[in-house]
Amino acid sequence: MQQTIITTTIDFVRQQLANAEGGHDWFHIERVWKNAQLIASKETNADPMIVELGALLHDIADSKFHDGDETVGPRVAREFLEYQQVDDRIIDHVIKIIENISFKGGNVDQSFKSIELDIVQDADRLDALGAIGIARTFNYGGFKNRTIYDPAVKPDLNMDKETYKKSTAPTINHFYEKLLLLKDRMNTKAGKQLAQKRHQFMEHYLEQFYAEWNGEV
Repeated sequence: MQQTIITTTIDFVRQQLANAEGGHDWFHIERVWKNAQLIASKETNADPMIVELGALLHDIADSKFHDGDETVGPRVAREFLEYQQVDDRIIDHVIKIIENISFKGGNVDQSFKSIELDIVQDADRLDALGAIGIARTFNYGGFKNRTIYDPAVKPDLNMDKETYKKSTAPTINHFYEKLLLLKDRMNTKAGKQLAQKRHQFMEHYLEQFYAEWNGEV
């Protein structure tokens, strides 16, 4: 029964995100789902059903693409899970994961904690790091028609939630405002280990970027 629900959820998410922006499409969901399963395999006290559903539905209606409305994703996920007759306990937990997973500038306290949220959040953050993270960052920057880099516009490390959501800063700034902060904000031991290598890759990338920008190589 659980596998049937997972399979049905996969089909639902694929359909819902068929025309999504490249950094938040089905392939992003699939990578997060796989990362979550990997991390969960090392956390014996986690509920695998909640982890998988949380990973698969965490971006079902990202507020960035719904005029900042953070209620759409939880509502769509709840309606789907209720239609599938999933247990209310599982539904409530999955919805709380969706509501609390986002970075939101890094200065917002989560109103809910669980090992399942920790796992899905780490899995999602891993996809914002390394080679994939770099590709997604520039893909989204292009989608929003943002400048790649402007030395005159410095990163803002003290943004509140609303300022972070409305930021139009150059794409390179996002590395400092979010991506490079994630390594030290991972929740699980496995997540921290996986993040380390991806973090180092981004640091090397930025060194090369500035060298090329300044005509040094």
